Amino acid sequence: MTSTKPASTAAPPRQALAVDTFKHSPALGAALALLGVKGSVPLLHGAQGCTAAAKVVLVKHFREAIPLATTAMDEVSTVLGGDANIIEAIATLYGKSKPKLIGLCSTALTETRGDDLEGAVCRLRQQHPDLAELPIAVIHSPDFMGGLQEGFAAAVGSLLETFASPGPTIPGQITVLANACLAPGDGQELKDLLEAFGYQPLLVPDLSDSLDGRLSEAPSPLAQGGISVEQLRLVGRSEQVIVIGESLAAVGARLAERCHCSLTSIPQLMSLEAVDGFIHQLSRWSGRPVPERYRRQRRQVLDALLDTHFYFGNKRVPLALEGDLLQGMVAFLQACGAKVQTALTPQIGDLALLGESCDGAHLLVASSQAAALAQSKGIPLYRLGFPITDRLGQGLRVSIGYAGLLRQLIELGNILLEQELAHPVHPGG
Repeated sequence: MTSTKPASTAAPPRQALAVDTFKHSPALGAALALLGVKGSVPLLHGAQGCTAAAKVVLVKHFREAIPLATTAMDEVSTVLGGDANIIEAIATLYGKSKPKLIGLCSTALTETRGDDLEGAVCRLRQQHPDLAELPIAVIHSPDFMGGLQEGFAAAVGSLLETFASPGPTIPGQITVLANACLAPGDGQELKDLLEAFGYQPLLVPDLSDSLDGRLSEAPSPLAQGGISVEQLRLVGRSEQVIVIGESLAAVGARLAERCHCSLTSIPQLMSLEAVDGFIHQLSRWSGRPVPERYRRQRRQVLDALLDTHFYFGNKRVPLALEGDLLQGMVAFLQACGAKVQTALTPQIGDLALLGESCDGAHLLVASSQAAALAQSKGIPLYRLGFPITDRLGQGLRVSIGYAGLLRQLIELGNILLEQELAHPVHPGG
């Protein structure tokens, strides 16, 4: 099953210069993906400031301890080469923390110089025979290859190519490739849904088990939850591989080809039509009826659509989000009767262009980076995407499935209702 795309929305042409960007580094996206692997640590190969900046943003968004390491390139190693920094950093990490996986991520600095990450890993294993079996995933994530979403996809692709292998199908197991825009709460919603139909889900990566807001017994320099390396070796043996989001479509296709498994691509799960189709597909695959829990949730969604359609109708909404999230949110808004005024991704626009597109808008959908813009324009901001630094609970947020639909209908409906109460339209005036 492949969901249809929402009706196309005219987007402005790509800009030659970003004035006030909402783009994030691919290395940050790669690090985020690695945090969904149990016992892992992302190692950014670049200047120390690159890692510090990524860590600050991740901590502000999730309000959790974020394990990140750096090869700490300086002026000398930048000129002469960073192999020694890589080898020393990995050896030190292993000696101190014994990680189950190290994700070696490049940055713009080291990719521009042309450092050979794979070669450095080979030399590491030659110089340190005790590290010959240490799992290391190499991810190329320079700033000139895209943004957060692209770096996340590169990390997922590297994990699958490093660990996934063909083998006998494991009955009842389903692999889900979860894109960068799915919050930990979304991951848990997906797992609950698949388990309700009798499946054992493997999420790659599984942020729902690592950044879900729980208190650990003791602090650790490693990711304390997520999919394990042992489970990563089994993801190609599932009955089905489900890809959520177009950013991971190519990664899923490579996995399906290499491991000879069935592939299903779903661009988004934020519209009623898409969620209905996905649940009906699970019912057909499993041979089980849709559980009453989800039938009841759907009835609640239909009731909420009736309650809120007065406030959504013909409301003009500009959006600035990562591509996968933008596609889902456009489908959601259009199904509610709202009009998408402008739809921007980090690759085709910036916050300055967003500000120019806000005239006559009723609501703005973007991350916390657009808070000042929304305030200056006098437009309510619905915070969505990454990062959300001025609100709590992002790790538990649910935006997909019937539960996510219901939550967004109520939250957005209340914002638009409040706006109407503040600015009532009087007949004849």
